Amino acid sequence: MTASLELAVVIPTFNEVANVAALVARLDAALAGRVWEAIVVDDDSPDGTADAARAIARHDNRIRVIQRIGRRGLSSACIEGMCATAAPLVAVIDGDLQHDETILPAMLDALQADDGLDVAIGSRFVEGGGTGDWDRDRVAKSALATRLSRHVLKAELSDPMSGFFMIRTAIVRTLAPDLAGIGFKILLDIMTGSPRPLVFREFGYVFRTREAGESKLDHVVAMEYLVALYDRMFGRFVPVRFAMFSAIGLLGVAVHMAVLSLLYLALGTTFVAGQIIAALAAMTGNFFLNNALTYRDRRLRGWRQLLDGWVSFCAVCAVGLVANVGVAAFVHDAQHGEWAASALLGVLVGAVWNYALSSRFVWGRY
Repeated sequence: MTASLELAVVIPTFNEVANVAALVARLDAALAGRVWEAIVVDDDSPDGTADAARAIARHDNRIRVIQRIGRRGLSSACIEGMCATAAPLVAVIDGDLQHDETILPAMLDALQADDGLDVAIGSRFVEGGGTGDWDRDRVAKSALATRLSRHVLKAELSDPMSGFFMIRTAIVRTLAPDLAGIGFKILLDIMTGSPRPLVFREFGYVFRTREAGESKLDHVVAMEYLVALYDRMFGRFVPVRFAMFSAIGLLGVAVHMAVLSLLYLALGTTFVAGQIIAALAAMTGNFFLNNALTYRDRRLRGWRQLLDGWVSFCAVCAVGLVANVGVAAFVHDAQHGEWAASALLGVLVGAVWNYALSSRFVWGRY
């Protein structure tokens, strides 16, 4: 008789081809004697990570692969992986070998022994834990993020930024429809998304130095963390993607006014010509910022995709652009040269179209 499946380990990956085999070998050693499976959730890595995982799966039926096409983001990948298993417990571990897989058995034992325990969390900031080779700047940023998380958390976690934890699968399936799936901090999403405080226990581990591949940490990751906090605090009032799109739109207004001022006041172009050029400049800037930030989980890559996306963005916003220029020109003539107010009104009239149309036809292709 086959023993019952105890644990699923979800491994979200992007460009981790050099680490997949090593991680599977480490899991095999750490979980010897336990019944487990690993689910590699790959965001269509161009380096062939999914193929490397499938090569292992052909001779090891504990390994499964989900290759996501047109979807991207660590949190959403974790949610898909955690909901794709029949195991009663599921763990999340990074694919870069920086998490210490040797504490997985202790996590598993704790959850199996105590029905009242919901989550076992790997922490760098409790006894036995450490940040390894982190420099002072990174430690300070992590401490700041922890303080910010106190505004939305329902628990006194020492390491709310941890991406290494084990949880009861039934809890994830219940919470999944209401999880934001934004950014890199799925644990924060789960802990804040639960209608009741989840009972947790922290397990210390020392964060390792990446051995192969490139770090995914950048300034946009930090921004996504702030976005996740915003979503938990205010997302029910103003959806986070709309808020980001609107904020970028305000930057576009500044670009529009700056270009129009230069052309109309400094260079003496006609108001209509200046308004058209300024609108196109603002639209171009908005496209690239929205692609990098607002729609980062489905951003366009490569010159061909970017060119097609930019053309599509301009096309779907054409109605707004016509309304922008038409209304601004009409008000400008009616107000006998009141250029600033006319331009702002034109921008506002045109902007109402941009979010819905671009969400559907530029970044909504999947």
